[in-house]
Amino acid sequence: MKEMVPIVLPDLGTHWVTLSAWYVHPGERVYAGDRVAEVLIPGATVDIAAPIDGVLMERQVGVDQRLSPGSILGYLSPSIAEEEPSP
Repeated sequence: MKEMVPIVLPDLGTHWVTLSAWYVHPGERVYAGDRVAEVLIPGATVDIAAPIDGVLMERQVGVDQRLSPGSILGYLSPSIAEEEPSP
């Protein structure tokens, strides 16, 4: 089994942010760069992107939770190339 990859909150120039939304549910597939969550910083909302192609395996934090830079939001399992159906 491949090792899970964390979704890490980047440094957004503030000591604290609040998770305001999840856009992906556990078990859903995402692609690198897809928005997976949204955080609130003073005066703005910021989308958090998936670092890799994969499947969201678990969320580590909930909506309205206060977070600091470097917090792990959840974990992705790397995707295995999907096979095309045989003709």
